[in-house]
Amino acid sequence: MSELVTGDAVVLELRPARLPGRALAAAIDLAVVFCVFILVSVVVGIASVTLDEAAVAAIGVALFLLVLIGGPIAVETLSHGRSLGKLACGLRVVRDDGGPIRFRHALVRGAMGAVEILMTFGVVASIASLVSARGRRLGDVFAGTLVIRERVTAKRSVAVPPPPPWLIGRFSQLDLSAVPDELWLAIRQYLTRMHQLDAGVGRSMAARLADEVVSRTGITPPQGIPAAAFLAAVVHERQARDARRVFAGGRGASSAAPVPVGGAPEAAGGTVGSAGGVAGSVRFAAPGGAVAPGGSGASAGGAGSGAEEQKGAGGSSAGFAPPG
Repeated sequence: MSELVTGDAVVLELRPARLPGRALAAAIDLAVVFCVFILVSVVVGIASVTLDEAAVAAIGVALFLLVLIGGPIAVETLSHGRSLGKLACGLRVVRDDGGPIRFRHALVRGAMGAVEILMTFGVVASIASLVSARGRRLGDVFAGTLVIRERVTAKRSVAVPPPPPWLIGRFSQLDLSAVPDELWLAIRQYLTRMHQLDAGVGRSMAARLADEVVSRTGITPPQGIPAAAFLAAVVHERQARDARRVFAGGRGASSAAPVPVGGAPEAAGGTVGSAGGVAGSVRFAAPGGAVAPGGSGASAGGAGSGAEEQKGAGGSSAGFAPPG
């Protein structure tokens, strides 16, 4: 991967194309160009049978320059660096700063390509591409361009970690309709990357996201539950409702009117702020501390004591490990 800095001091992460991909794209382009050159030569040869040898030689040189050199230059200029071969291989020619190329860049690349590709059968271009750290040939060096890969294999998505077993189903009556999609996305991104974050940054981020969920759902702030575990349980509940809605025709989650869990928000000693935050102090346990599932926090109606839940689940930390 190549990091390029634009004129606006923006770092671009570009993936330079290597020799195998560039060789395949060049082979496709040369095959097309030579086919066009042969067809045009046959047509012009038939039309110039009455001309002398000097005129035929001049026409041949003109065809060589126009088709084999001018053709690729015109194609790269009009397509902004995407010739037929590069388009098939998912490549593109860009400037060193990541912008699209212009005629002068394509002209220098085409002129140098006639020497290092056509006249040396690609030997010079291959050696230069192997030596260059970014896989550039001499035409790219003189033109100030770079061939990059546009199509990159997508990374496998990371699944959201499941919550502790004693928290599964604990928020089944929670009203999640007021939580926006942007907040759900932020929570999912945090849960999938929480072990890659600094411990202090992760704790503050989890507490901030949990406070936002509390302020939008009206739930009593859970006592003794790590903020990361609370977020995982809420996301798990939303996924469960979506699954029931898809596979059971919407029954289950919408069978009863949702009510706030554990009483009114005022019972927690804090009030919901108008800006989406919580005016009182939301007491979430530190992710690295002890977990007390039996706290006075949010519990589904009729839930048993924390000790019984923890005993029935086989341990409070099974299946989930908050960052510590």
